[in-house]
Amino acid sequence: MTKTRLAIVRQKYRPDGGAERFIARALEALDDDTLELNIITRSWQGDPNPEWQLHICNPQKWGRISRESGFARAARACWEREKFDIVQSHERIAGCDIFRAGDGVHRVWLEQRARILSPLQRLLSVFSRYHRYVTRAEAAMFRSPALKKIICNSTMIKQDIMRCFQVPEEKFAVIYNAIDHNKFVPATAQQRQAMRYKLAIADEAKVFIYVGSGFERKGLRAAIQALSHNSAHLIVVGQDKQQKRYQTLARQLGCETRVHFVGVQQQVIPFYHAADGLVLPTLYDPFPNVILEAMACGLPVITSTTCGGAEFIRQGFEGYVTDALDVTAIAQAMQQIPRLSEDRRMADAARQRILPYTPQALARQLHDLYQQVLHPAG
Repeated sequence: MTKTRLAIVRQKYRPDGGAERFIARALEALDDDTLELNIITRSWQGDPNPEWQLHICNPQKWGRISRESGFARAARACWEREKFDIVQSHERIAGCDIFRAGDGVHRVWLEQRARILSPLQRLLSVFSRYHRYVTRAEAAMFRSPALKKIICNSTMIKQDIMRCFQVPEEKFAVIYNAIDHNKFVPATAQQRQAMRYKLAIADEAKVFIYVGSGFERKGLRAAIQALSHNSAHLIVVGQDKQQKRYQTLARQLGCETRVHFVGVQQQVIPFYHAADGLVLPTLYDPFPNVILEAMACGLPVITSTTCGGAEFIRQGFEGYVTDALDVTAIAQAMQQIPRLSEDRRMADAARQRILPYTPQALARQLHDLYQQVLHPAG
């Protein structure tokens, strides 16, 4: 039997990245005798499956624009030379068969980010050569006649792309990310107490967790401001070059002792186990994996209307959805989420919501999508 040669394009593979976890879960689930799996990348951290073919494309780079444009040219040259059956890109490169819009629409991100910038910063953003390059590359890719299918991990992103680029609906496949709900499980009372003891948080306290690097985009400022209106604690998992700014904010608002910065963690599950809910008022996020992880661990979620994960949240059932900058609404949602030791109804609803989204279900959807690309109807 002739194998289908599938190439997946990702500039830099980081094991802790959301797109990379999608790729890893998909590749592991899809790893069967019908596919030859190829990865086109600039660099790969960690040990890939020895049966996957790695194609390293690492041209010189002098800045952000040359980094993006150089890799795009090298990756495209690689797939044209190799003549793969399907090219699935996770980068904005015109000419691919399938694009996974894991980062959303750059233009929409800039619109949302403008809400928190000063007038001068907004002006600089408008004239940024890098942002102009990315928006041009994005438009060229979405309008390329070679593009057959677009994978979106939320309906929100599908609608953003249709609005911005007038792409016909039949080109889309909404495929939600997978979660291993046998690995991410609710905490036992002992696990919850053990982690809280390590963090010096009282058993009777209400605790929220925030998970994400890039604090500006993920809404940590609004989370800390909301926290200052109640007596809860906030565990911050992730890193940012401006962390001191957020520590200063917590100190100014009088909640410094209730905000626990723990950095990037290889094992996040014990930190989920210490919490009663996830708070992620992100400015713009297609569908962060942390929402699935938290819900699998039985945590209600507070997130924003500009987060694809809001599609899994019914107000007052699995959590709450607010505007990313509405500190009052976020604070009210924090008040309404109960401590897990008192009421588990929202926790149970959150976990039930994510149970269908297994790696096996993801693999089936991808397999069907690849068949549609290889054998288009008519």
